[in-house]
Amino acid sequence: MNLFEQVHERKKTRSVKWGRMESVYGIEDASDILPMWVADMDFPAPPPVTAALRERLEHPIFGYSYICEECKTAALDWFNKRHGLTLETDWMLFHQGVIPAMASIIDVFTEIGDSVLVTPPVYPPFFSIPKNLGREVLYSELIERGGDYSIDWADFEAKLQQSRLFILCNPHNPGGKLWTAEDLQHIIELCARHEVLILSDEIHSDLIHTGETHLPLLSLAGNERNRVFTCIAPTKTFNLAGIQAAMIVTPDPEKRKRLEQHMQAHGTGSLNAFAPVAWKAAYEHGEPWLNELLEVLTHHIEYAVSRLEREVPGLKIRKPQSTYLLWIDYRSLGLTEDEAMKRLLEQGKVALEPGSKYGEAGRGFLRMNIACPTKTLEDGVNRIVRAFT
Repeated sequence: MNLFEQVHERKKTRSVKWGRMESVYGIEDASDILPMWVADMDFPAPPPVTAALRERLEHPIFGYSYICEECKTAALDWFNKRHGLTLETDWMLFHQGVIPAMASIIDVFTEIGDSVLVTPPVYPPFFSIPKNLGREVLYSELIERGGDYSIDWADFEAKLQQSRLFILCNPHNPGGKLWTAEDLQHIIELCARHEVLILSDEIHSDLIHTGETHLPLLSLAGNERNRVFTCIAPTKTFNLAGIQAAMIVTPDPEKRKRLEQHMQAHGTGSLNAFAPVAWKAAYEHGEPWLNELLEVLTHHIEYAVSRLEREVPGLKIRKPQSTYLLWIDYRSLGLTEDEAMKRLLEQGKVALEPGSKYGEAGRGFLRMNIACPTKTLEDGVNRIVRAFT
C-alpha cells in the first residue's frame, strides 16, 4: 500500500492531536471525534528517517548528543537546492523547536515593556510568547479580500515606530499565503527605516505547492541581513514535531554570541539523542518523500475545497499556496463561532480550529488540517458537510 494511504492508529501514542481534545475543546468524551486541528500529519515520516532512527536505537546508550558538521552541511545543501538560499554553517544555532527559538530571540533582543509587532490572523504563539515574557504586543491586522491577505502598510509602519521586533510568518499560517518579493522587500525597508529587528518563522517553507515559490526573507535582505533572524526546522516538512529540533539562522556574529550566552544560561543549548539523526537523514534523503507528499496534498486540497464549497453553499476556501492547512470562510452561513464549533463537535463529530484562536481577525474562519490518508480526509469532509447541512 502507498505510504500516504496507510491509516495508522494514533490514539494510544500520547498524540496531542488525537489524545487531548477533551481538555482543548471542553468536552467529556472525544472518542468519536475526528481530529483535523493540530498541524502535524497522519503520515509516517520518510523511511530513510525511520531507518536511521532504528539504527540509532540499536545502540542502547542514549547520552548527551550534539549537531555534527554533517548535519549542518545537510541543511545548508537543502536550503541552497530547494530555495536558492546561501547559508554558512557558522550562522546556524540549534534549538529544541521554533517556538522556544522564538522565545530566546524575544528574550535576548527585547526588554520587558518593549513592543513586538504581529500581523493577525497569525499563529497564536506569535502573540502569546511575547505576552508571557512581559512584552507589549501590537497588532496590525492583515487586509482580507476573498480569502487572500495583504499588509495594511500605513498601519504597519505606524506601529513599527513603536516596536522593537516584528515577527513575520513566511509562509503565512493559517492562510497559506506566500509573500511576494515586493512584500518582503518593503518589510525590510520599513523595518530598517525604523530600526526594528525581524524574526522570520519559515517552518512551512518546504511545503510549497506546484507552480509556487517560497522566498526566504534573508535572501532579499542584502545589507540589512544582520537585522534578520530566521527560524527553520525539518519537523513540519517531514512530520517530526515530536523529535524537537530547529535552528536559528543569523549572519551577525554578535547576535549569535548573545543567543549562545542565553542558551547556556537557560540550559537549552543541546538537542536530544534522536534529533541529529533525524535531522541529517531528512535533509540528505527525504526529498523523494517530500515530492510525493506535495502531490498528495495537491489532490487533497482540490478534493476538500471542491466538495466543501459545493455541498455547503456559503463556505468559501481560497486554495493555499503553501502548507497542508485550509482556511475556511464560513461567514456567509450566519453562524457565530460558538454555533459553528458546536455543530462541528456535536453533529459532525470533527474537530477544526476556531479562527479567533489566530486573533480577532480570524473570527469567521476555521482551520482544517488535510494532511491525512484519503480515507480519513473523505471521512472528515463528510463530517463537516453533515455539521453544516
